[in-house]
Formats: sequence, structure tokens, C-alpha cells
Amino acid sequence: MKARLLWAWYGVLATLLGIGLAHLAAGLVDPASSPVLAVGSGVIDRTPTPMKEWAIRQFGSADKTILVGSVMAGVLLLAALAGVLARRRLAAGMGLLAVLVLVAGGAVLDRPSAEVVDLVPTLVALVVGPLALRLLATTDRKTHEGDGSRRTLLITIAAVSATAAVGGVAGRLIAAVKRRPEDITLPKPADPAPPFPRGLDDQVPGITPFRTSNGKFYRVDTRLDVPVVDSEDWTLTIDGDVDREVTLTFDDLLGMDLIERDITLTCVSNSVGGPYVGAARWLGVPLADVLAKAGIDGTKADQILSTDFDGMTISTPLDLATDGRDAMLAIGMNGKALPREHGFPVRMVIPGLYGFISATKWVTRLTLTTYDDQQAYWTERDWATDAPIKISARIDTPKALAQVDAGDVVVGGVAWAQERDGVAKVQVRIDGGAWTDAQPGPDGGNDYWRQWFYRWDGASSGSHRIAVRAVAGNGDAQTAVRAEPFPDGASGLHEFARHREVARKSPRNRPIRSTQHSE
Repeated sequence: MKARLLWAWYGVLATLLGIGLAHLAAGLVDPASSPVLAVGSGVIDRTPTPMKEWAIRQFGSADKTILVGSVMAGVLLLAALAGVLARRRLAAGMGLLAVLVLVAGGAVLDRPSAEVVDLVPTLVALVVGPLALRLLATTDRKTHEGDGSRRTLLITIAAVSATAAVGGVAGRLIAAVKRRPEDITLPKPADPAPPFPRGLDDQVPGITPFRTSNGKFYRVDTRLDVPVVDSEDWTLTIDGDVDREVTLTFDDLLGMDLIERDITLTCVSNSVGGPYVGAARWLGVPLADVLAKAGIDGTKADQILSTDFDGMTISTPLDLATDGRDAMLAIGMNGKALPREHGFPVRMVIPGLYGFISATKWVTRLTLTTYDDQQAYWTERDWATDAPIKISARIDTPKALAQVDAGDVVVGGVAWAQERDGVAKVQVRIDGGAWTDAQPGPDGGNDYWRQWFYRWDGASSGSHRIAVRAVAGNGDAQTAVRAEPFPDGASGLHEFARHREVARKSPRNRPIRSTQHSE
């Protein structure tokens, strides 16, 4: 039994060495060409939509980590089997490792933007993995046959382990030396946003901050690793049904007139009351100005097919992208260059539309075309093509299942109603009673969310049900009809029961202000 475990470990070590050096090669070629990431991306592409939605609900932003971990676990299990096979028949073990690598190579080539050079990491793994298994097997046999020392075997195992670790770390470091967001000096906007109001953050304990920091902003996309795109090499091509094809560099965008806007983004996978919504100050070039360089006045296109650095595509209805809203190609977020996680060097930001039809990160191409001629990633999976963000309100405090004291309680949260003249009113309902107006917080603009609070006087201990709804400035009210995120966003009221809980006293000596103050 011990011998089998040792040989299984040889298979795992050989595979880890192949993966580590392949990751190093990917850092030199293209981080996305890493065989493990390519296999993971292939799994994502072939996962049915209901299962994806389930994974997001269950694991949140950790879904990618769990997926990569699952892929690695499966690979290493098969690698252990290869090691056990090699004990009896070395060629069989080496062959199984080679098959694993070839499957990964197929996943690399299946990427939309794959080039022949992207196979280099796979070839490295194809050579290194089986040869490492052969080295370990040969050294082990010599040791047991008396032709080699146990010390030599241990040194060989240690050397393989160390090289695997160094290769993986070096691959990440090499990718990281490319031009970083912190190296970018952002120009001043030609059209700046107004002074930002002071929110209720320090007045309503537990409420969502009025501005979402870059580090806390949600991330939902199909990328398993954070892409490393060099802004010096980055270009944007505008083609398709345009007067002339245009290619812009990052410096070209920096030289154009920039706008600064406060905009709330929402993921279509967000459930009612869910966390996948954030609000930030964005800096970018108006999308209309970029499209004008290519000329679209006579276009017959009805969509903008945007493509990211690795071939991922998103469809945006052309009429919504050019109807006067502050659609932009963003280069800055909250006063800094875009973080890599959020699309550095350039991403799309279009207020009022769910991200899956508007918020392409790491964008490199805008193609004017029709839905009949070309379909994007989510369109092929039967998601909606026209998906305006639905009016919604969320309760942040008190939390469900929280244990608090009886008395006065402050209920608070955020609400959003982009492209509908903003949030005009938020209402709260206690225990199925009448809807009562809450106090809205400061106004950050029509495309920005709004904090709100409600003072619930004399709440008794026991079980209570709290619900909230928002009304937009144009008169549209949040619907109570429940719908799942697929295919065009969740709807319904955020409502929960409080069992065996009681309400919290609000601090009487600290009144809640609702006036606006600039930072």
C-alpha cells in the first residue's frame, strides 16, 4: 500500500512540474494559454445555464476558485493513477500523462483568439510531465535495486517539487511586470462629475457605503484568472458596418475628451436583495465619440458586438448605446486607473443595462453588425438581448436572523432605478401592513443608487416580516412579481421574516441627517 501511495505521489509531482513550467511559459506567451485555465474555461463554456446560476448563488465570487480547484483535483487524481500505472508499466503511466496534456491542448486551441504560439505552454507540459515521471520512476527503481541511494531519490523528489513551485510563481511574476494600472497617470476629465454627496455611511450602522471601493466592487465574469493586458500593447478596433475601420491605442484614448460619471452597475445574475451591484465614479471616453471616428450614420447594424482580449463577445443594442445616456469606454474607477480585475486597461460602462449586454472588460474590438448575422456568448445561451436593469431596493440592516433588542429600530439599505430619473421614493412594509415612506438619502444622480432608512418606532420583540420597494422618478414602481435572473434579470421584493428576533434601539442622541454634504 505504501508503495502505491509513493508512486501515486510520483505521478502528482510529475504533473505539478509540467503545470508549473507550463505556467511559466504561459507568462511569457499569454497567461490565458495556461493549460489548466484553458480546461477550466472550456468547462465554463459547456456548463448549462441553470448550473451556472446555481454555482453563483451557492458560491458567489468564489465560484471560479472552486472551479479551478475542482479541475486541479480531477487532474491530480488522474495524475496519481498515472503514477500507479507507471509502477508496473512505465509507458502506460507516461502515456496517461500525455493524454491529459493533449486534452488541455485541445482546450487551448478551442479558445476564440487562440494562435499557434499559444500551444507552447502545452508542449512544455507534454515534454516535461512524462519525462519527470520517468526520472522519478527510474531513480526509485535504482534505489530499490541497489544501484542508487535513498538520498539521491529524496534529492530528486525535492528538486522536482521545488522546480514545480518556482515555475508557477515565476509565471505569475513575469506576467505582473507588464505595465500596471498604478503606472498610469489619468488625465483630468473635460466634463467632470459634480461634487459627490456625503452618504449615510456613518449614520446608519450596517448600511452599504454610498460609494463602493475598488477592492469591494463585485466581480462576475467568465475569466478564471485575472487577465494581464499590457496597456502599451493594447489596441481597440472599430469595424463591421462602418464607414471606415479604425484602430485606437490606449494613448489615443488618453488624448480624447474624457467624461466622469457616477454610475451603478448590476449583474444580471444578481438575485433580489443580492450582492452583485456596486456604485463607483467612472472616467472614460464617450462611446459615441469613439464610434463617430469610424462613422456609423448610415449603418444598418442593430448591435455592437464587443470582443475582449481572449475572444469573449457581448452584444449591446446599438439604439440603447447611442440614445444619449453616458455610455463610455472607461479607463478609470474611483480616481484611479481600472484595476485588472475590472477590465484594465479599458472596459465598457453603459448605465441602465445589465453587465452581460453592456460591460465588456478588457475590450479590444467593437463590431457594428446585426443580431441576425452574429450572436454573442450570452445570446447563444438564450439570454435576453434587451435587458434594462430592473428597479430594485435592498435591505442592508437589520440583517435577517440578527439578535437585537426591542424598542426603536432603524431599517436601511440601498435602491436603484437607472435611466428612469433615479430613485424618487422608497417604501417599507412591516408585517404585511401598509406601505410607509422611508427617508431617502442624498441623491447621487439618476444613474446612481440611493441610500434610504426608515425609523421603526416601538418595535416589539418576536417575529416580524420586513419588505421594501422603490419607486423611480418617472413614476415606475418596483414590481412584486418574482422572476429568476434568467433570462433578463431577477425581480420581486426584498422581504424576509425575522424569527425569534427583536428590534434594535436607535441611538436617540444621534439624529440621522438627510441633507447633502460634499466630500
